[in-house]
Amino acid sequence: MNIQQMVNAMTPQVYQRLLQAVETGKWPDGSTLSEAQRDSSMQAVMLYQAQVLKSDEHMTIGADGSIVHKSKQELKQQFQPSIARFKADDI
Repeated sequence: MNIQQMVNAMTPQVYQRLLQAVETGKWPDGSTLSEAQRDSSMQAVMLYQAQVLKSDEHMTIGADGSIVHKSKQELKQQFQPSIARFKADDI
């Protein structure tokens, strides 16, 4: 199985487990990832983000294979809640 077949066969649950393992440095059972496991898992996560998720979230891998960077203004707009404003005579 080549890397492309592996990424295509990866389920969202496997992706989440690999992502958590890369972020924490531990497998779900608590055992520590070796450096080789961390590197392989990180590569699989990055390929999945680029080829399957095609995410546009900040600090993920985009469809073109580059890291998605958003400006401070873009992040403010993304996380700014919508606020309903009413005039006193509207109530």
